[in-house]
Amino acid sequence: MVSKYKRVLLKISGEALAGEKKTGLDDAMLAGVACDVKKLREMGVEVAVVVGGGNFWRGRTSVNMDRATADYMGMLATCINALALQDAFEQNGIPTRVQTAIEMRQIAEPYIRRKAISELEKGYVVIFAAGTGSPFFSTDTTAALRAAEIAADVILLAKNVDAVYDSDPAKNPDARPFRNLTHQEVLERDLKVMDSTAASLCRDNHITIHVFGLAEENSIIRACTGEEIGTIIV
Repeated sequence: MVSKYKRVLLKISGEALAGEKKTGLDDAMLAGVACDVKKLREMGVEVAVVVGGGNFWRGRTSVNMDRATADYMGMLATCINALALQDAFEQNGIPTRVQTAIEMRQIAEPYIRRKAISELEKGYVVIFAAGTGSPFFSTDTTAALRAAEIAADVILLAKNVDAVYDSDPAKNPDARPFRNLTHQEVLERDLKVMDSTAASLCRDNHITIHVFGLAEENSIIRACTGEEIGTIIV
């Protein structure tokens, strides 16, 4: 198999890592991601990862809590997922580094752009945790920002749904999937694939986004090799 891309930014939602349990971590999902990432490395692909934290905490759903406090709690949730992914990767023989936007030196490196790029070039998988380090920004925005910073060829957006739909498929059984979209269409239609800040950043930096379901077998490999799964946004 041959990959379309040399360097990818894999964005994994926290909910997708929870699997059918909806919360916490699912060992089978972690193992599946590790298996796919190992295959990508064997294909010569440089892999960076941004992971969400919604399987543990979603700041925007808190009602009475200060927004900044809720967002910082969400950043810590992403660190739990990042360490879980690091462990799963290393059990599969994948050299991995976790870099956090909020310093916690006992468990991870601080985020340094040039060091991240150097580690990718040396064959490490680099996991970016703790979001952007600032409240009021989502991990989707983190993915767009880090993809631009490391000059990734594509954002592989692995979610708990298998494509971008014209409405919420969980609420509307007649929701229709899109196969191709532009960044502008995502913004104009207010499609909920990612927040508007992230979509605008991708548009302005000409970053391709490939949205697909993480639970589908070998979905990460299939997206990288150009198979028409999910939705491609250019």
